[in-house]
Amino acid sequence: MDIQTLFILIVFGFLAAFIDSVVGGGGLISIPALLATGMPPSIALGTNKLASSFGSFTSALSFIRSRKVDMNIVAKLFPLSFLMSIGGAFVATKLPPEYLKPLAIIMLSLVLIYTLFKKDWGDISTYQKLNLKQLILFVIAIGFIGFYDGFLGGGTGSFLLFGFLMIGFDFLSAAGNAKVLNFASNLGALLLFIILGHVNYTYGLSMGAAMIAGSYAGSQFAIRKGVSYVKVLFVCVTVLLIGKNIFDYVKEYL
Repeated sequence: MDIQTLFILIVFGFLAAFIDSVVGGGGLISIPALLATGMPPSIALGTNKLASSFGSFTSALSFIRSRKVDMNIVAKLFPLSFLMSIGGAFVATKLPPEYLKPLAIIMLSLVLIYTLFKKDWGDISTYQKLNLKQLILFVIAIGFIGFYDGFLGGGTGSFLLFGFLMIGFDFLSAAGNAKVLNFASNLGALLLFIILGHVNYTYGLSMGAAMIAGSYAGSQFAIRKGVSYVKVLFVCVTVLLIGKNIFDYVKEYL
């Protein structure tokens, strides 16, 4: 273990968790930092899941304590996200995750366009009980996002937040609900990575400690700043995620 490398991972872990605690996208910072240590990509992904599980748990707890989470909904969807993430991570061991990258680019672009054109969207909560058709579609969407997190991962927080916005939650409450389900999908994928032996515990636990601090700071900052802050951060992170996915996709085929 190199002390200088460990210090860099701790710093980048804090920054990643600060952003990820609200709208996701922390993997844009943490995964490249882990890959820079020279570890294989599969180990970097497993180690990142270990660290980010600490971060997402801390963030989820902060939102729950601030009463920004609808426990009735997330408690029912938690097992679904957990199990589907395990399925996604298992499939990822058999198929290259690149298969989903074009779809991720398209979906993130649609999310961004919809958010930008709906000017007052998510400013106030208009959520009402879903009818049967809406409920089925929403459950399918959450299940797919959980699978996606295990299979590829980038943008999971944005997709979950967008899903809760679609059914009427404001940005802050949507972020809280999304973070709880993001913890579930992180935990599911982590379980499989542990079974496969794809986790570096020294770096993962060290970065995880930093992510606890970053997640707490980020979620508390978002709760104090309110909906407008979360909305701006959501748009910025979504733009970065689109750019990162396009860059990776183009680089692979050039």
